[in-house]
Amino acid sequence: MRLVDSSAWIEYLSGSALGLALKTQFPGQDDWIVPTLVQMELTKWLVRENLGDTANEVISFSGHCVVVPLDTATALLAADIGAQYRLSTADSIIYATALAYDADLLTCDRHFEGLPGVVYVAKPIAP
Repeated sequence: MRLVDSSAWIEYLSGSALGLALKTQFPGQDDWIVPTLVQMELTKWLVRENLGDTANEVISFSGHCVVVPLDTATALLAADIGAQYRLSTADSIIYATALAYDADLLTCDRHFEGLPGVVYVAKPIAP
């Protein structure tokens, strides 16, 4: 199982070279964990970028993956993880969801680098 973080989705959806490379690491829909928080983050980004039609497509696609709402057990795990790794609330929930489902986390966000179960792909440094 794999949870694709919003950062990796956004790289792909924006058509960046990194996003195209990341696509090869995207799982099949049956093995793709999508927290409802990631659905919200993606929709927010797509609407802000005036890509409302794409937002509908992304939500439709993600709805065929393993969609995971936040439950109490994951929320409590996220609280512990946030304190342990000094992650934001949203990142704690995303990471806790990956751990709860024994999934790895594919991300481009540096603050996840080095954490157990994380596949971190660095963004190129801008010149």
